[in-house]
Amino acid sequence: MTTTNQAQIPARQRHPGRWWALGVLALAQLMVVLDSTIVNIALPTAQHDLGFTDSDRQWVVTGYALAFGGLLLLGGRLSDSFGRKKIFLIGLAGFALASALGGAANGIEMLIIARILQGAFGAALAPAALSLLSITFTDAAERGKAFAVFGAIAGAGGAVGLLLGGLLTEYASWRWCLYVNLAFAVLAALAAVFKLSDEPVQNRNRMDWPGVVTAVAGLAALVYGLGNAETDGWSNPLTWGFIVAGVVILTSFVAIERRVAHPLMPLRVVLDRNRGGSYVSVAIAGGAIFGVFLFLTYYLTGILSFTPIQSGLAFLPMMATTVITAATMGSIFTPRLGPRPLITAGALLAAAGMLLLTRLDLDSSYLTGVLPGQLVTGFGMGLIFAPAQNAATSGVRHHDAGVASAMINTAQQIGGSIGTALLSSFAASAATGYLAGHGAGPRTAPLAALDSYHAVFWWSAGLFVLCAVIAAVTFRSGPLEIDPDAAPVVAH
Repeated sequence: MTTTNQAQIPARQRHPGRWWALGVLALAQLMVVLDSTIVNIALPTAQHDLGFTDSDRQWVVTGYALAFGGLLLLGGRLSDSFGRKKIFLIGLAGFALASALGGAANGIEMLIIARILQGAFGAALAPAALSLLSITFTDAAERGKAFAVFGAIAGAGGAVGLLLGGLLTEYASWRWCLYVNLAFAVLAALAAVFKLSDEPVQNRNRMDWPGVVTAVAGLAALVYGLGNAETDGWSNPLTWGFIVAGVVILTSFVAIERRVAHPLMPLRVVLDRNRGGSYVSVAIAGGAIFGVFLFLTYYLTGILSFTPIQSGLAFLPMMATTVITAATMGSIFTPRLGPRPLITAGALLAAAGMLLLTRLDLDSSYLTGVLPGQLVTGFGMGLIFAPAQNAATSGVRHHDAGVASAMINTAQQIGGSIGTALLSSFAASAATGYLAGHGAGPRTAPLAALDSYHAVFWWSAGLFVLCAVIAAVTFRSGPLEIDPDAAPVVAH
């Protein structure tokens, strides 16, 4: 494929409806991303209301992660085979209905089923949205702007979930953390029906069912094993059993994909340097960012005694920095420089932000202690996600756009799961080590917690440095390759 420029794009491909498309797709992306954190804020209240155990509570989180992570590749291929707009609308409707079911839950079983359904429909919705964006914006400059907005939402959506979850839980009900998805879904669906159209499906190949079964089983086993490591530790037989099983099954999946005529995940999609680099970069950054969202939240609530709403508001500056950086620098420099220098610089900045957070102590204030690290990290995140998502779908064939989009979501999901499990175990080890080496006292417990947070921030900094190295050696130099034949999504 060759690159394209503004002069080469026919006027009909620059129809004003493409910006409506961006708004629709960004709204749907926000709904999926914030749902990973908004429910976490509501869980303690929901647990008290419905009376379920801590082990049951974990399944509310794990059920969503299993369905979402396990079904993403299938969702991406379905959007390529049956139409991206059709799968997008099905995903929206299903996600909304599942959210309504969860909001009306009268027990833990109903809530877990709703979360599993949310994950399943989210796995159809997310890759369909990103692939629609990919084929909509084919001009390099406009594509940079569009992916800057989309990437900013992907990077900051978790913080939005924390804020919205705190507000809804405190002033309404935990159930509204699920019901709120109905508003997002209705707005996005109405706009999609009237403003989105899709290119016709060119090749509806036979489904690769052996690939589907092994991909779903392998990803689900891997996600479950990592989730089990977070709750039961790395020494638990189930942890390693499921992780090893997941790796073995995914290895067989790759072997199947090399041999079948119409693979679920064509290896050409992931073996391209830019796309492969984007998947690995997002996986590592996705794991590292949990050091901010999860353990900085613990610091704010446990050490600084912030309320849920105050904790959510505390993330607003980082969220704003991420969005502004992605929307400005990402959109300006990605078409000119390509992802390599931006992601490398962004990861190093995020690492610097983590190092600033290692200086926190029991007497730190938000303004002088927490905020500087947040701002630097947010600036770095804005330079990572937008160029990486752009690279993940650049230069890909039309009939592979959905699966390429699914892969970037899969990378972020698996990276987040690995990061959560690893960072949680590092935090627990650090706290245990501190308690073993210090006598009992009024400050021992909070100092042990602080030591665990420092350990997480150090490890997160290391992950961001690893992300920078991967980006520097993997991505090609120069602007991204764009498909000049991609059909646009235009307004009626």
